[in-house]
Amino acid sequence: MNTEPRVEDLLRELAPQVLGVLSRRFGDFATAEDAVQEALLAAATQWPSEGLPVNPRGWLIQVGYRRMIELVRAEQARRRREDLVASQDPDDRRYAPAADEQLTAERDDTLVLLFLCCHPALAPTSAVALTLRAVGGLSTAEIARAFLVPEATMAQRISRAKQRIRASGLSFRMPEPAERADRLVAVRQVLYLIFTEGHTSTSGPHLRRIDLAAEAIRLTRALHTLLPHDSESAGLLALMLLTEARGPARTGPSGELISLADQDRSRWDATAIAEGITLVTRALPRGPVGPYQVQAAIAAVHDEASSTEQTDWPQILALYEVLERLAGSPVVALNRAVATAMVHGPAAGLAALDALTHDPQLAGHHRLAAARAHLHEMAGDRARAIANYRTAAARTSSRPEQLYLTMRAARLTAESGDDPPAAVEVGDDPPAAVEVGEGLPAEVEVGDGPPVEVEVEAEAEAEP
Repeated sequence: MNTEPRVEDLLRELAPQVLGVLSRRFGDFATAEDAVQEALLAAATQWPSEGLPVNPRGWLIQVGYRRMIELVRAEQARRRREDLVASQDPDDRRYAPAADEQLTAERDDTLVLLFLCCHPALAPTSAVALTLRAVGGLSTAEIARAFLVPEATMAQRISRAKQRIRASGLSFRMPEPAERADRLVAVRQVLYLIFTEGHTSTSGPHLRRIDLAAEAIRLTRALHTLLPHDSESAGLLALMLLTEARGPARTGPSGELISLADQDRSRWDATAIAEGITLVTRALPRGPVGPYQVQAAIAAVHDEASSTEQTDWPQILALYEVLERLAGSPVVALNRAVATAMVHGPAAGLAALDALTHDPQLAGHHRLAAARAHLHEMAGDRARAIANYRTAAARTSSRPEQLYLTMRAARLTAESGDDPPAAVEVGDDPPAAVEVGEGLPAEVEVGDGPPVEVEVEAEAEAEP
């Protein structure tokens, strides 16, 4: 859908709000999602040429209502349901409102929609995919890249998820406290994945997708407001704030990636850092301690340091060891290996990376090659560093990362006066162009960034 950036951003912001209104009024999430998609398509076609309506949200609701009624009346079963609803509800539910009519559309149902998408009838991976589509605004192709599956497979998964919600007969409401606890794990996971796609986009010309990161923070803040005593929700919000606080310094004037070691830390958002540190400081003693709180603590150590050299790397290493015990994964081990190098030297870090070489979740992934390249550079082995930087650049689909990794290799080549072959060293994975996973730290060479929950990707791949 090619639209002007302003229109595209507005549609992404309004889509979950309009979906919430239609779902609440008609009680049919799956059909409402189809109606909203058609309303968005109509807006993307008309608004750039005709101009924005006075009330864009009301315009979308009106078009969505009309299409919703058409879809409902298209099926006999839906007609019976419409008659039942019409006999029980006020007249205003049977007609599309005027574009400038406020009604109850001003209420933001996005958080209710979030819990609905994390319905217990769905597998966790299906809940994540559906929420990324309905609430996060990601396209099916973007979600497919995040889970490392074909787009057609992801489209089927999202379709099945909508059908299961429809069959469950679940009403559009905030779940009761007992139900809410069961869905919190999936809800946090979804918010985390939306944020990490915003923090480091899986593909395309831009490193960051600021709109997605901001939306994830907004939703997580709403979740924390709803559940102020839930320490993991507080930890997740802290992690997002502490990570996004470095955003303005992560890219240069042309959008190029700037590593943590080279960032101008005066450009970091001090207000967000202070809020994040306060949140995690209050959450940790309350317990129980969970993975998001530990990741937030790692981010806080980075943010409190005046430079890479002044960073408390022993504390970061200790925190990664705690994180491995709580939620061990190959990517957590990858970050721990980098922290090991910062504390005990590059040889120790490379030895830790060697243990991950044949892990199926990291095989062919550019992050492993990027981490190895950085540690070889630390050790003074330019030839192997150059080879691994080139391998990493060939494996990522993010253009800013490709440029960053290629430039690192070029700089080392110029310094050495040699031009070593692009082949990787013995023991590395064979070069391959692969789609990347989501949320892996762009500044992996210094152990920065939130580690992705790769166990979600593995589960997604296993789902039929």
